[in-house]
Amino acid sequence: MQPRIPRPTVVAAAIVALTLVTLAGLLAPALWYELVERRDLGRLAAGGAGVAAIFMLYARLLWLNLMRRTAPVHALGLAAIAGLCWAIPAVLGGDAGWGNLLMVPAGLIAVVLPLRQAVPVTAVGAVLTPVYGLLLGLPVLSVLYEAIGFPISAFSGYVTVWLFHIVQELREARAELARSAVGQERLRFARDLHDVLGHSLQAVALRAEVAERFVDRDPPRVRKELTEIQTMARDAVRDVREVVRGYRTTSLRTELEGISAVLQAAGIRCDRPAIPDLPAHVHEPLGWVAREAATNILRHSGASWCRITLAADSRVHLEIVNDGAGRRSHTPGTGLHGLAERVTAAGGELAAGPDGDGMFRVRASVPLETREP
Repeated sequence: MQPRIPRPTVVAAAIVALTLVTLAGLLAPALWYELVERRDLGRLAAGGAGVAAIFMLYARLLWLNLMRRTAPVHALGLAAIAGLCWAIPAVLGGDAGWGNLLMVPAGLIAVVLPLRQAVPVTAVGAVLTPVYGLLLGLPVLSVLYEAIGFPISAFSGYVTVWLFHIVQELREARAELARSAVGQERLRFARDLHDVLGHSLQAVALRAEVAERFVDRDPPRVRKELTEIQTMARDAVRDVREVVRGYRTTSLRTELEGISAVLQAAGIRCDRPAIPDLPAHVHEPLGWVAREAATNILRHSGASWCRITLAADSRVHLEIVNDGAGRRSHTPGTGLHGLAERVTAAGGELAAGPDGDGMFRVRASVPLETREP
C-alpha cells in the first residue's frame, strides 16, 4: 500500500531542495559558459559567489515561510535577492544565461509578502523585468519568456506553499478527530460507570452509616445491614463486569457506523450498507475486520473513496474496497495476520490485497450458523 506521508519538516526540506535544483537548472548555463567558453576565473568566482548568496537566502526564506515563521523583515531578504539578481547581469552582462537571474525573485513574492501586497508587486515585476532585460540587451524571445514566466513563477510559489499548509492542517485535523473520538469514548465509559456505580455506592455508604449507629445498641440490626452491604457490593461488581463486557464487545453494526463517520470526516467518501439482523457470533470477527480495514485506510493509504458491502446466504460476506493501494506488491502485516486468525477461529475465511487499478480489497466471510462442537 502507499507509504505514510512524511513529517512536515521532511516535506518542507524536499520542497526547498527541489526548488534549489530548479533554480540551479536556470543558472547552470551561465556558470558553464564562464567556466568553459570564457575561462575567466574572476568572472566565474564573482558569479558563483553571487549565486551562492542568492541560494542561501532563498532557501532560508522559503523554509521559514513553510514553517509559518513569517516576519516583516523577510521583505528585506526578498529585496536583497532581487537586488543581487538585477546587479549580477548588469555587472557580468545579460548574455550567456545571466539574464535568467531576473526570474528568480518571482517565486518568493507571494511566499514572503501578504497576498494583498504580492499581487501588485508581481504585476510591477512582470512589467519591469522585461523592460530591464531589453536594457541589458537580452534577445526578444528571452524578454518575452520573462514577461510570461514572471507571474507564472509567482503563482507557482504561492500554490506550493499553500498546498503544503493545507496538507499540514489536514494532518492536524485528522489527529484532532482521533483525539476527540478517544475522548468521547472515555466520557461514554465514565458515564456508564457513573450510572451503574453511583446509586450502588451511595446505597452502600448509607447502609454502612446505619450499621455504625446501631453497632452498640442493636447487633442483629448491624448484622442485617452488613449482609445488605455484601449483597449490594456483589451486585455492583456484577454490574461493572457487565459494563466492561459490553464495552469490549465488538458489534459489526457499531463498527460500520463508526468507521463510516470517521472516514467521511477524513475526507474519504464511504458508502455504508444496510445491516440486517445477524447472529451474535458473526459480529465479533467481522467487527474486527471492519475496524482493522478502516485503520489501514487511515494510516497507510491515500484513498479518496471506500465501498463496504455486506451479504448473507449460508455465510455472511463482508467486503471493504478502497482506491488507496500503491502499485508495489503488498506484504501482509501483523494486523492482517491477527485478523486471519480471528476469522479462521470462527470458521471463516479472510483475503486481503491489491486488486488492480490502485484498489485494495478485504474480503471476509463467516458461517451464518454456529458450528456444532
